[in-house]
Amino acid sequence: MNRKVRIGADIGGTFTDVVLEVEGQQYAVKVLTQQDVPEAGVLAGIREVLNLSGHTPNDVSLVIHGTTLATNALIERKGARTALITTQGFRDTLEMGTESRFEQYDLFLKKPEPLVPRHLRFPVPERLDARGEVLLPLDEQAVEALIPDLQREELESLAIGLLHSFVNPRHERRIRDLLHDHLPDLRVSLSSEVSPEMREYERFSTTAANAYIQPLMASYLQRLEQRLQSSGITCPLLMMLSGGGLATLDTAMRFPIRLVESGPAGGAIFAADLARRCGLDRVVSFDMGGTTAKLCLIDDGQPQSGRHFEVARIYRFKKGSGLPLRIPVIDMVEIGAGGGSIANVDDLKRIAVGPESAGSAPGPACYGNGGAHPTVTDADLHLGRIDAQQFSGGRITLDVEAANVALAEHVGNALELSDTLAAFGISEVVDENMANAARVHAIENGKRLDDRTLIAFGGAAPLHATRLADKLGIERVLVPVSAGVGSAVGFLRAPAAYEIARSFYQRWNALDLEAVNQMFAEMQSVAREVVQQCAPDGQLHEERLAYMRYLGQGHEIAVPVPEKSLASEDLTVLHNEFENAYKVQYGRTIPNVELEILSWSLRIYEAKPAEVESLETTGTPPETPAPEGVRQWFDPEAEQFVTAPVFQRDSLILGQRISGPAVIVETDTATIVSAAFVAEVDQKSNLVLFRKQTDS
Repeated sequence: MNRKVRIGADIGGTFTDVVLEVEGQQYAVKVLTQQDVPEAGVLAGIREVLNLSGHTPNDVSLVIHGTTLATNALIERKGARTALITTQGFRDTLEMGTESRFEQYDLFLKKPEPLVPRHLRFPVPERLDARGEVLLPLDEQAVEALIPDLQREELESLAIGLLHSFVNPRHERRIRDLLHDHLPDLRVSLSSEVSPEMREYERFSTTAANAYIQPLMASYLQRLEQRLQSSGITCPLLMMLSGGGLATLDTAMRFPIRLVESGPAGGAIFAADLARRCGLDRVVSFDMGGTTAKLCLIDDGQPQSGRHFEVARIYRFKKGSGLPLRIPVIDMVEIGAGGGSIANVDDLKRIAVGPESAGSAPGPACYGNGGAHPTVTDADLHLGRIDAQQFSGGRITLDVEAANVALAEHVGNALELSDTLAAFGISEVVDENMANAARVHAIENGKRLDDRTLIAFGGAAPLHATRLADKLGIERVLVPVSAGVGSAVGFLRAPAAYEIARSFYQRWNALDLEAVNQMFAEMQSVAREVVQQCAPDGQLHEERLAYMRYLGQGHEIAVPVPEKSLASEDLTVLHNEFENAYKVQYGRTIPNVELEILSWSLRIYEAKPAEVESLETTGTPPETPAPEGVRQWFDPEAEQFVTAPVFQRDSLILGQRISGPAVIVETDTATIVSAAFVAEVDQKSNLVLFRKQTDS
């Protein structure tokens, strides 16, 4: 058969999701993630989804992949033996950081250990000034003298990070060339290529992280490609990036740090695409899987993005306690609130949930694989949100008694609560944790939540969506088709895209437009080459930003830059754009103060127009279908079990309405319609849950 079969594969902490899309039809499977051999789970999922759809490996035209492997390697410190060569006097930059304290009054504050220990950080004499001019030439003999030490340490990877190399990379490149003949198999990451921006701590940290995971990720991606080809799948393999774009395997192996959080990025792209198609201008995406929950604000069909990220936090959700990465990333808040998040009772006799997760092995207690601690999934099972016989499409039968024993032993007995109240307590804590994280994230970004639509996806999100909406005052919830595998579907919606950011300091009154235009031309050439490898026939668009501030301030604001060669008449436009953005952020502007520009970014992306669909249905609603059965479901408002009808989602048709309480089940998840909501099927088979109107 000659069909355009496309496959998206997302490796999560608990499940590996695989989605096949062909001629407008989707087929999806979930398999348990194989932590030791992650590519085996991907291959198993692909075989299963091909069998399900009736296709062969030769039919596949594209595979898009996202994985948590890079993130896990940084968190678990399972990367390569890595060294760092840096400017003399800056050996301890990775350890000193910015000398800020993320917890002001914690006398026993712990900071993350550098990925490169001190004895593997080698200083060399050289120095550039902030304009890239040579103050002290590179001591090439000192570099060559390091070769025996580097050979003796049996290194797998090397990071090179020199002061001000983002302006002039000549010394970094020369060090790489000097070492190559003696260490030809050593993988080398240059800070001038990985993160060519000012602020040496963040730049060195990003480069060290890239070097640390590069051998692992290159080996994994090569194995995956080889095994796909051996199975008969010889089509291109593209990787999802943290910024929401796609890149080739070569780019991913060169800059694997851009794969961090690629799975959650796919979820945000999925929600943003859905928002555009449904004409929703203000959305909050809610992605709850087996390990974490992720929330992202989406305005006008675009997820919020940023250039800063932290990984491997000592205090998992405490900002400032992790390793800083300076990469393009979709801005979202993530908390340890997945189906596998473990519940316990702390020293103050409070129920605590996460961030530790049972993962796929041993998994929740109800999996029957040796897990002894209660998880959110165990609580959901007890509360009637999950059918023990139909979990994951019937592929996994859950042990209700094992869940009850875990709930009693680790929560109920300690607090003298029944199994039901223990499960309800766990559910309420995890829902409030997510609601609080969403509130804080919205406030930090100057946004409201109560005027947004909540798009719920991931295996656990539809189970908790209406309760979260209650806590946030949200009136409408949308549960899309293929909600249980949303991130994998998002991979198939993602455009080929690549973003480059560079620091090039400019004072407003002495702005060198010729140099800025030359810099943008170079960035455009590099980004366009990467994107064209993924989408040779695609219609490419461009987006430029300048990161500006008033002279002497500590933080910048992103300001749109015209996508053309800049001329003097464009400066007025740029100045006005800055003042408008500054006023939105801070409520005022500062007159008679000069501006400065620290960094610039350019993004090339493939245009993917979406047809706008209506959420509203017309005409007389069809008669409500007969339920396939009933289930005892714990109503959090009534604080008791109630009888809820159960409906099969694939049997529902356009316009049908189901008044809560009800449960709508599908292969990979189930949607809980609480008593406060009514569910309706829209024109694209999405479930739209509206809050019932009450008489006031």
